[in-house]
Amino acid sequence: MKPFTQLTTVAAPFDMANIDTDKIIPARFLRKLRTAEKGYDPWLFFDMRFDADGKEKPDFILNQAPWRNTGIIVAAENFGCGSSREGAVYAMVDWGIRAAIAPSFGDIHYANEIQNGMLPAILAEAHCAVLRAQLKAKPGSSITIDLETQTITGPDGKTYRFDIEPVYKERLLKGLDDVGLVLQELPAIEAFEKRHFAKMPWLA
Repeated sequence: MKPFTQLTTVAAPFDMANIDTDKIIPARFLRKLRTAEKGYDPWLFFDMRFDADGKEKPDFILNQAPWRNTGIIVAAENFGCGSSREGAVYAMVDWGIRAAIAPSFGDIHYANEIQNGMLPAILAEAHCAVLRAQLKAKPGSSITIDLETQTITGPDGKTYRFDIEPVYKERLLKGLDDVGLVLQELPAIEAFEKRHFAKMPWLA
């Protein structure tokens, strides 16, 4: 998993509240195989991005030139609510989105973002609204997120602080998912196994 330290990138404002995981990636695409060569990004916000004929909806934000390469979403409350599908995070990561800023997140979606190297930053609704307004006023402008200092710097240079559990912060900074956490203890695990099988060789 790629570590998350500091990110400066184009940010997109999403004013809609309660964006659920089925909006992020419709359930019918979850059967698709995700590989290193082909990710889930073609289906990100699919029903919001495309009409019934498969043509881009020009009014959808990620179809507009300033935000096609967005790396941060600034959302309204309850982002990622609904089902617990990890594919919603896959779709965002494969698109190139590394962070979401919102007043609140669906609990499981919050954990899924961290598990896949995305930063879910919780910021007061009033601050999120200010950031979204600035992003709409200057399309294509950037936001900087510094995880070490736990700060978000808006397009106007104003800085906001966000909180994150120390264990989640460490995992993101080091790029550790659940498997990575276990592998940190590999020498101890191997030493235990060696002792265990020495005492009970018939188990080997």
